[in-house]
Amino acid sequence: MHIDILTLFPEMFAGVLNQSILHKAAEKDVFTYNLVNFREFTENKHHKVDDYPYGGGAGMVLTPQPVFDAVDSLTHDITTKPRVILLCPQGETYTQKKAEELAKEEHLIFICGHYEGYDERIRQHLVTDEISIGDFILTGGELGAMVVMDSIIRLLPGALGNQESAPQDSFSTGLLEHPHYTRPADFRGWKVPDVLLSGNHAKIATWRKRESLKRTFERRQELLDQYELTDEEKKWLHEWKD
Repeated sequence: MHIDILTLFPEMFAGVLNQSILHKAAEKDVFTYNLVNFREFTENKHHKVDDYPYGGGAGMVLTPQPVFDAVDSLTHDITTKPRVILLCPQGETYTQKKAEELAKEEHLIFICGHYEGYDERIRQHLVTDEISIGDFILTGGELGAMVVMDSIIRLLPGALGNQESAPQDSFSTGLLEHPHYTRPADFRGWKVPDVLLSGNHAKIATWRKRESLKRTFERRQELLDQYELTDEEKKWLHEWKD
């Protein structure tokens, strides 16, 4: 996968892309990336990329010209058009399902805005996806892009040390993930469940499945509306409800 990131503040991405899983994935060529300061594409003699909104109002609006020209420079000589993702509060709420969908793409372009908003023509004629990471406002799209990138890249083959990790994550199965324990088996009197020390993999799998469902039932019941329950899981739910 190749990722282009359009931003007025490319230095913000240094910490995320040069550390931990993302850094290792880039070193292994799991993905490549390119930081593009779209201010470099403005035709304004003062290098401005924003202007006052027509009709008045507070704040400044990003002008379309530098954003369109920056994307054109990245796509003019390729045949397969990439997904162009706009980070904005009005976009669809981001989910693990969306991350899995985007992880199948070969080329993504993220547009990180600032100021009051975007010229509407950017939304209408350039982007393919609008994404929001939640119902709150940030000063710009950079942090949102980092969140989305991290969730996508960890799904790519070779990004994680163990490829079985991602499919078992919360939301990937449709449920929240089961509890985890490690050494020591007894810490301050709090003991690891006996089943996890038994060596019986079938019983451990059942315990994890049950605990995953129980945690979802206790914390995020709305997720169960989209989850297809087995007969065994229905029985567990009835027990907890009773």
